[in-house]
Amino acid sequence: MATVQAPAGRSIVLPEPLQLDSGQQLAPVTVAFETYGELAADKSNAVLVCHATSGDQYVASVHPLTGKPGWWDRMVGPGKPIDTNRFHVICANVIGGCMGSTGPASQAADGQPYGMRFPVITIRDMVRAQVAMLAELGIERLYAAIGGSMGGMQALSLAANWPDIPERVLVVGATATMPAQNIAFQEVGRQAIMADPSWQAGDYYGTGKAPDAGLSVARMAAHITYLSEESLTEKFGRRLQDRQAKSFGFDADFQIESYLRYQGLSFTTRFDANSYLYITRAMSYFDLAEEHGGRLADAFEKTRARFCVVSFDTDWLYPTELSRRLVHALNATGTAVSFVELSAPYGHDSFLLDVPALDRVVSGFLNQ
Repeated sequence: MATVQAPAGRSIVLPEPLQLDSGQQLAPVTVAFETYGELAADKSNAVLVCHATSGDQYVASVHPLTGKPGWWDRMVGPGKPIDTNRFHVICANVIGGCMGSTGPASQAADGQPYGMRFPVITIRDMVRAQVAMLAELGIERLYAAIGGSMGGMQALSLAANWPDIPERVLVVGATATMPAQNIAFQEVGRQAIMADPSWQAGDYYGTGKAPDAGLSVARMAAHITYLSEESLTEKFGRRLQDRQAKSFGFDADFQIESYLRYQGLSFTTRFDANSYLYITRAMSYFDLAEEHGGRLADAFEKTRARFCVVSFDTDWLYPTELSRRLVHALNATGTAVSFVELSAPYGHDSFLLDVPALDRVVSGFLNQ
């Protein structure tokens, strides 16, 4: 399969080079984004929604490659919890991504794709680009910054490093420091990609071959972590896939095997393998405490935002204990914070699925 081609869409080329945490500069930098709802005359109703690892700017509009609804279409829109009749919602594709923002597939100064010459980025670099995008849009303050999973990390980074921008911060199923277990899962995915002969040391663009097999395995491994044992058992159990007996071979005998293979293969049609390497590496590096002298509370000393932290009881990837640590750090600075653990059977992916209690929390927090 050919490498993913980002469709044309809304974007901004930043006027200045982007200084990265690695010490390198990235230029030019394009940030692709989508907006929903009208911006108020005084620009007081802007809400930044940050996407997760495999997400993009199409939070509430049909995805141009897959034709599927936006990844948070159930949450963002007219009359929905993030109500676009009231709010101007902005969602940007992170740098390092593959849906129009500058990433490994973008052209470098020599006219060739960066590939592995693209500099390693951090969550803070992603947010730095979004802050520059907001400045170009003339938006100095945000009514709220919202994100689940890696999106929640971006929202936290914004509050910690640009404390004057967000008035409210909503963090769902996320953490302020990437735990070792999650780093391990991400490394398995990266190694699967790099072990694929079609990866070609990252220089597969234009060759007609891409590391789809490796990326598919990486997605399969990651997808397991997004689900709960309860949801897997209920949805699939040990039921066989389109057969009455085991094949005694290595086809997809079980429904769960077929499901994971489908998830892996479909992912390759909309995501770039090198982007997966860079984005997961950024997540692995994420540690707000380390960025601020080793004490998490110090990261939030200057923020005046109000926070809402949400976890799910079946999320073993980012368990509730990590959310509690974040809340304790916010409490230590006297920051206004509310916290709720919601019951949902879906695991980490609960923030994307039908959990009415989450709708009520989001709507309630934004209307306080």
